[in-house]
Amino acid sequence: MHKILVLYYSQKGSVEALATAIAHGIDSTPGAEAVLRTVPRVSSVCEATEPEVPPSGAPYVTVADLAECAGMALGSPVRFGNMAAPMKYFWDSTIATWLSGELTGKPAVVFTSSGSMHGGNETTLLSMMLPLFHHGMLLMGLPYSLPALSETASGGTPYGPSHIAGSSGNPALSKEEIVLARAMGKRLAETAIKLQSS
Repeated sequence: MHKILVLYYSQKGSVEALATAIAHGIDSTPGAEAVLRTVPRVSSVCEATEPEVPPSGAPYVTVADLAECAGMALGSPVRFGNMAAPMKYFWDSTIATWLSGELTGKPAVVFTSSGSMHGGNETTLLSMMLPLFHHGMLLMGLPYSLPALSETASGGTPYGPSHIAGSSGNPALSKEEIVLARAMGKRLAETAIKLQSS
């Protein structure tokens, strides 16, 4: 089985919902298996500690998860047009992985959620692409051949799946958001399998 890492940080559940939909698309692809992982929270004012195993949801990501994956979907909520601090903190700690080139040539996609339609979804997706480019990953987006990309009145961009949670932080995905997230997972898995087979 080709392991596809779905690495995300989610505070209110929206990014986790997208991660689950992407994982569904991966798991629907013969020969591919989604591996869901998250990162711990960070504190800006003092040293914060988290339990070694999260009380709920996906386990924390490890360096071995990066080495073993055939591809990666990376997700974070929008924080002023950028990825959330816990995700940035994680990528800042991957120098050894960068030096070894373990992610070089592997396909990757990005996904996000914001509280408003123009809350910085696309800039957040672009910010998550930057460390992946430095790691030598092959970035993919959503093609306009997917009708849901042109029909959506909620989330979804050519840069990657997205969700509009609204001011209340509603994690329920729209029909189009689910379709696009699943399609992204399937496209990522199919590409990873083709790349590893060649």
